[in-house]
Amino acid sequence: MEAAGGISRLRKDAVGLTGVIFMAVATAAPITAMTGNVPMVVGFGNGLGVPAAYLVATAVLTIFSVGYVAMAKHITSAGAFYGYISHGLGQVAGMVAGLLATMAYVVFEASIIGFFAYSANDTFKSLAGVDVHWLWFAALGLALNAILTYFDINLTAKVLGVFLITEILMLGLTAVAALLNGGGPDGLMAGTLNPANAFTTTGLTGGAVGLGLFMCFWSWVGFESTAMYGEESRDPKRIIPIATLVSVVGIGLFYTFVSWMTVAANGVKAPEIAAEQYAGIFFVPTGELVGQWAVDLFKVLILTGSFACSMAFHNCASRYLYAIGREDLVPGTRRTLGATHPRHGSPYIAGFVQTGISIVLIAAFALAGMDPYLHIYTLLAVLGTLAILIVQTMCSFAVVGYFHVRKKHPETASWWRTLLAPLAGGLAMAYVVLLLFQNQETAAGDASKSLFFTLIPWIVLGFAVLGAALALYLRFRNPEKYAIIGRIVLEDTAERDPAEEAAVDRPTLQDTVDS
Repeated sequence: MEAAGGISRLRKDAVGLTGVIFMAVATAAPITAMTGNVPMVVGFGNGLGVPAAYLVATAVLTIFSVGYVAMAKHITSAGAFYGYISHGLGQVAGMVAGLLATMAYVVFEASIIGFFAYSANDTFKSLAGVDVHWLWFAALGLALNAILTYFDINLTAKVLGVFLITEILMLGLTAVAALLNGGGPDGLMAGTLNPANAFTTTGLTGGAVGLGLFMCFWSWVGFESTAMYGEESRDPKRIIPIATLVSVVGIGLFYTFVSWMTVAANGVKAPEIAAEQYAGIFFVPTGELVGQWAVDLFKVLILTGSFACSMAFHNCASRYLYAIGREDLVPGTRRTLGATHPRHGSPYIAGFVQTGISIVLIAAFALAGMDPYLHIYTLLAVLGTLAILIVQTMCSFAVVGYFHVRKKHPETASWWRTLLAPLAGGLAMAYVVLLLFQNQETAAGDASKSLFFTLIPWIVLGFAVLGAALALYLRFRNPEKYAIIGRIVLEDTAERDPAEEAAVDRPTLQDTVDS
């Protein structure tokens, strides 16, 4: 599928509102986020205040999304943050954000594959008594991702939809059972919802409030991927804003309810249980309230849920690689990374490159004798999360730059939606980045003793410097290419003036959505 100028385009109108929501929520991975993060927050963070921490995170991310969706109404690009920040803060900042976001989504797939492989090995041992080396499961997961995402994105959306629905039903089953049972030994413990508890260590002496809040924000990573599917969605100017807000608010309310019921089902001793048994904070109440069959099913769905998450991140990484590749900033990348399948409209070459990078990452960790959960999942998650939180912070300020410094679209600009909300969201996201720096050793656990952990801040800084250097080089040596950094969009996804709405929809290119 090729547009004018030799640019290959993604398949137009391939997915609707439901599909975009499925992919965004699958990237956030509810069952992985809950079973992976809640025990950490309860045992070593906010303690009994975990539901309140999720409420606070919901409020902050909703405020962040106000400005994010305002940009989505005017800029539709597979590069999402890359395009938004380029338009709001300029091409140099845009290139920095583009490389950081790409790196984050690239390593997220390998990270989640590590969790998937670990979970698969554990599940097969506990349920079938078979010990299959985790590398086989990692290879299977990467191969399935490469195959499924090679085809029309609709196939991916359907597969993710099935997995997503089952994991939400499982989490909801246990939570509703706890609600109907009146909670646990100490009742429903409604006081844990008090927002003030998000900033305390209720029920756990020595807990780290910063760690708890950071882990809660970590649970959302991936919700912003809605914007990446704009070029492939039907009516993106309407779908993407709706999908983003539904994802943020929907995920937030669900996380709050599940974490609340999990704490209530375990009672005031929940911090001790979480610190000692970890996932037992979910499995024990599920076994008591629903039955052992539900515990076994829970373990299987953690496996399928983590696989769905890895597939969603594979899609994200592929689209970022494609978005940068089609600009041909490095000669030859337009015909490789920027190419789409002639029939399926998928960024298939970028997808294969992403699979290759993940294979190298997994192999490198395996050859170093590292654990799939302790090292691959944890270390790469901390690396990617640090990068994506920095990009989200930049995006908030890009909204202000776009609407109030560059004076774009005064009909959309407002003191609340495009000024105060983005500023508040940006400052809050910057605080979350600070929390990560302050608590990264605790978040990484024993993996913090590795050399890779020490290098994480330097890796992020290296990609930022590389992005700035590339943009500045193009600025002085090739101004034409510099001008289109983060700004290639297809005409049928660009905003047009009312007088142009009757014009024939042509797959041509614009250097900027505001031309």
